[in-house]
Amino acid sequence: MGAGHSHGSTGGFGTAAGRHKRRLAMALGLTTAFMVAEVVGGLWTGSLALLADAAHMLTDAGGLALALIAIRFAERPATPETTYGYVRAEVLSALTNAVVLLLLTVYILYEAYRRFVDPPQVIGGPMLVVAVFGLVVNLISMRLLAGGSSESLNVKGAYFEVMSDMLGSLGVIVAAVVVLTTGWTLVDPIIGAGIGLFIVPRTWNLLRQAIHILLEGVPPEVDLELLRKRLCQVPGVTAVEDLHVWSITSGLNALSCHLVVDDMARSAAVLAEASALLRTEFTIRHSTIQIEDETIRGAAGHALPI
Repeated sequence: MGAGHSHGSTGGFGTAAGRHKRRLAMALGLTTAFMVAEVVGGLWTGSLALLADAAHMLTDAGGLALALIAIRFAERPATPETTYGYVRAEVLSALTNAVVLLLLTVYILYEAYRRFVDPPQVIGGPMLVVAVFGLVVNLISMRLLAGGSSESLNVKGAYFEVMSDMLGSLGVIVAAVVVLTTGWTLVDPIIGAGIGLFIVPRTWNLLRQAIHILLEGVPPEVDLELLRKRLCQVPGVTAVEDLHVWSITSGLNALSCHLVVDDMARSAAVLAEASALLRTEFTIRHSTIQIEDETIRGAAGHALPI
């Protein structure tokens, strides 16, 4: 029997995003600074919509921070104690971020209910000023990340985070205008609850993805049956056994399997073709493939898959 191992450098995982590290850091600084300003403004004006948008901006800051964490940790070399390096720290950060945001959403919805029962005074003028500044900050951040969004999934995810928060800022502006023109303060908890509910689907998706990776589930972009079929089509392969595919972290998939071949003399060629297939068709650059002799396995009484 023979074995082969193929992988790309984990440092390559952050290469595309690494070119935009400075822009990510600038967008994170802007977002974090204005998130603090929105918290202060929300407490000052009594606006739940501003506080909810601040929680929304926390998701943006989390997404930007995760992108930077992924770059930084992917660039660190593996050690004898951490053979995959530190790239899975991104997943742990995402899990923590998702849990905190879900708890914040519960609080926002509770506060919205309380304000429906006993509407507080909302100061529309300062609320509008803060919201407009928030819109400007989001537009600047979108401009910073626009170029990298076409090169890196990390940057693209951060770009969409900021874009969604821009919509949240528009919602707060609408609430502020309604309060100023009509005096109807119930629009504030309505918009606040809407922003809170807007956070839930993507936060739940983030939580689900992080848990899926930690449980070493098959990456959603990999069709396992198609992968098995394509490996079986490699000349000389008669069966594929013990096939496992998982994510080390988002965007870095790994595979291990046994390939049963009818001629061990062709094992090197089979290994090379299988590794190339994994890289080009399934974007799997970290693979461990065991080559097994069909004749020996049959003689030993192993049942071979059909």
